[in-house]
Amino acid sequence: MDMEQQVEHRHIPIRGLNLHVAQAGKGDKGTVVFLHGFPEIWYSWRHQMVAVAAAGYRAVAPDWRGYGLSDQPPVEEEVSYDDLLDDLLGILDALSIPKAFLVGKDFGAVPAYDFALRRPDRVCGVMCLGIPFSPFTSSFATMPEGFYMLRWLEPGRAEADFDRYDVKRVVRTIYVLFSSSEIPIAKEDQEITDLADLSTPLPEWFSEEDLAVYASLYEKSGFRYPLKMPYRSLHKRHTIEDPKFQVPVFVVMGEKDYVYKLPGFASVLKDGIMGMFAPDLKIAYVPEGSHFVQEQFPDKVNELLVGFLKDHPLPGAA
Repeated sequence: MDMEQQVEHRHIPIRGLNLHVAQAGKGDKGTVVFLHGFPEIWYSWRHQMVAVAAAGYRAVAPDWRGYGLSDQPPVEEEVSYDDLLDDLLGILDALSIPKAFLVGKDFGAVPAYDFALRRPDRVCGVMCLGIPFSPFTSSFATMPEGFYMLRWLEPGRAEADFDRYDVKRVVRTIYVLFSSSEIPIAKEDQEITDLADLSTPLPEWFSEEDLAVYASLYEKSGFRYPLKMPYRSLHKRHTIEDPKFQVPVFVVMGEKDYVYKLPGFASVLKDGIMGMFAPDLKIAYVPEGSHFVQEQFPDKVNELLVGFLKDHPLPGAA
């Protein structure tokens, strides 16, 4: 049975919006909720959903509000980071999930960590890819003006850049750039999408068929909301005072992930800083792994993920 036959899709009303949720598996052993990043959607977890379903878990992968097949918030509505946490709680309640494992990637790791800290009663454990936990707000003041986060922070800048091309080319360019071990930094006379052109091949693990799926979903959602969340909103979130995880935490990093070169990120992992906040912490590194490690090396990430789930069985699970 292929992935399309195993995955079911539905829309559920959450806080005034219809949010799209992809699901697979029966969940005798528990539920795993996957939280995507940018430029991703539920489909980013296609390999992991099938693997956890085969291992006896229920896989749930929503599209965040404003992404993929989920509704767009009203244009005039202020974008708030807390919407992610409130939507996640709403999804758990709507699907009658008392407690779940959370798996986050890219900016999806941030609400995964924060939800686990704020609602340990609803979380069995948290596994995040590409982003370590830090209670401190990241500062990129030392980065060059052409650093992609600084460019995308500027209202209208990325929109004008992206509008020069069709959606498929924008997604293609972002995947090419962010699968590299180098931080995307444009020169003064460049925009971020100028850093790669159609002569640059797609990563070998990302097919034209995959690109077509991403493009079709971003053609529906556009980039208006995704540029506001995370790039213009995540830094406004309220940090948790004296955070301490009460659930197991597992961080998986690709060794060639460009994130390592961002200020302070490597030290959080290498210098034991994260362990100060997560007593039950495990860290694994995937050789040659990029920022999209779960798509690049699905078998390895699936092995790590299912192993983490089995190491923390739910009481009374079949």
